[in-house]
Parts: sequence; structure tokens; C-alpha cells
Amino acid sequence: MKLFLQYLFGYTNANIQVGEELTINQLLHVLLINSANEAANVLAEHISGSIESFTTMMNTKAEEIGCLNTHFVNANGVHDENHYSTAYDLAIMGQYAMKNEVFREIVGTTFYTLPATNKYPTNDRVFGTTNELIKKDTSDRVDNYYYEYTTGAKTGYTNAAKNCIVATAKKEDIEYIVVILGASTTENGLSARYLDCKTLFNYAFENYTVKTINEKGSILKKIKIAKANSATKHLNVVVEDEIALLLKRDTDVNSITPNVEISSNLEASIAENTVIGKITYEIDGNTYTSNLLAGGNVVGSNAFNTFLTIVSVLLVLFLLYKLLKSNNNKKNKRKKKKKKKKNSNSYSSKSNYLYW
Repeated sequence: MKLFLQYLFGYTNANIQVGEELTINQLLHVLLINSANEAANVLAEHISGSIESFTTMMNTKAEEIGCLNTHFVNANGVHDENHYSTAYDLAIMGQYAMKNEVFREIVGTTFYTLPATNKYPTNDRVFGTTNELIKKDTSDRVDNYYYEYTTGAKTGYTNAAKNCIVATAKKEDIEYIVVILGASTTENGLSARYLDCKTLFNYAFENYTVKTINEKGSILKKIKIAKANSATKHLNVVVEDEIALLLKRDTDVNSITPNVEISSNLEASIAENTVIGKITYEIDGNTYTSNLLAGGNVVGSNAFNTFLTIVSVLLVLFLLYKLLKSNNNKKNKRKKKKKKKKNSNSYSSKSNYLYW
């Protein structure tokens, strides 16, 4: 990729040269590990043609994934009054980004070296991560920031925003996201954003856990289906997806009551795995939900089908009877008319005869 660069003085850069050819993967590494601002601009222009167009894409994506109070005006976070976000929105972005394996791998990397290129003949551009939570100090000094469960993600700083970080840590198959904004230094001169992250992570791991309430495919209950035969009228209601709740460790699972909604118009026939309802848990402002499925096929009742058949036959017979009766009535009316006419003609002939 041939690069056109606009250097941002006073901000971190990777010393990328005008006309230098680098891969997207290399640019992502220096952007996410070293916070290289010019790499963000190059990627934005490569993807959408301009930084302005790329920021439009960013705003659209932020809204799409659920951000509520975020607005971008550039690709690298350089301060602007109209460039803003919140801790909640940054947590959503962090969660979304960590689902991408390339992003996850890069933000968990501590050091990266750019190779020699067409415009930079040596490989002395070595970059260390700006995230002190993943850098383990091998010296004898006290390591104030390293946190062994850290998996990523990204730091940030401007004069207006101060020290910020979206950090992730995983332990016992539970991964948390912590967002710190506007941090400064402690009285001892230490970076508060890392210390606050460690405190919050420890609190979460010590006090919360994930408990599976419903296994995938588990039977929630049985319900009776109208117009079904005796063999299939009692239907298993099956939970489609596993439901695992983030709970305080001392929470009594049996005290948690879900909201179960079953379709009100269920009747035979029903195919297995048809969605027939929904189950929802509301815990500490979090919503956990799954569809409920029919656990088997529901067949219509033979007695009911027989009843319908009898009714249908009787209806047909009744219609035939009415039709035949109507035809007979018409025939009788025609006969009466003919008879009346004949009688009338006979009388007239006799009268004429007598008169004559």
C-alpha cells in the first residue's frame, strides 16, 4: 500500500514515510500497539477514500452496535469538541472489537517491529504496547501495573480527556471489560488508570460469577395442546439457547424467576422445533433471553377429525336434501299450473258448446 501521510505533531506516530509501502496488518499493529496516529489516517483513506467518509462509517457502525452517545469527527481520536463518547459506549465498542480474532491478537501483543520497506531500509522501528497491564516487568523493581489476567485492549490520551483505557481481563472463562476515563496520577506518581483497572477487575472476579440457569435443549415444562391426539397433546417446551447469568457468588439460583411467554393460540398440528414462546431473565439491568421451541410433533386428534368428517357429511347431505326438495317443489308447482290450465280450457269448450 502506498501511503500519503499527514503528520500530527505532538501526537504518537510510527515514523511512516511518504510513499512507503506497508500492509494493512502492519498498519494495524503500529496503530493498536503504539497508537500511531498517522496509521489510523492511512487506513481510513484506504478503506473509504477520505477521513471524512470514514468517520461517517464509524458513526453509522457505532449506532448499529448500540452506542448511545458517541460522535466521531476523525479516525485517530485527536481532540475535537464534536468528537466524543462515553464509558458505556466504549465498553460496547470494546466488547464488539474483542470478538474479532485479529484485533484480539494484536491488542494482546507487547512488542512489534516494522520490517524494512521500500522507503525505510532498516528494521529499527520497534514499538512497545502503551497498555502497561500486559507488560510484565522482569526486573527486580515492584511491578505496579501488570495484571496477569489481562487480554487487551486499548489506551488513549489527549490533554482534554486525560488518561483513558478500555481494558479486558479473563479468568475462569469469564471476561470483563473495564473503562477508565479522565484518569491522572496518584500522590505517589503512579498512573491511576491501571490501578483502577486492577481494583475493578479484582472486585468483579471475587464477587461475581456466571451460572448456567438453562442448558441448551433443556425442557422448561410441559403444556397441553388443544385439538391434539392423546399421544402428543402434552408438549415439552424446550429452551433453544443456553442461558448463563452473571450473578453475585452468593445468589440463590432458585430465587430467580424468569418471565415466560407462551403463544396463546397453540393448537394441533405443531411441527417439532417450532418457536412457541420466549423466556427472559432481568438481572441487574442485564437482559438474558432465549426462544422456546416445541419439543416434538403435535398431531391432530382422530376423534376431532372424525367429528369434522361427520359434520362435513351431514352438511353435504343436508344441502342435497334441500336441493332435492327445492327441485320437487318446482316440479309440483309446474304440475299444478298445467292442471289448472287444462281445467280452464275444458270449461270454456263446454260453455261454447252449450251456447251454440
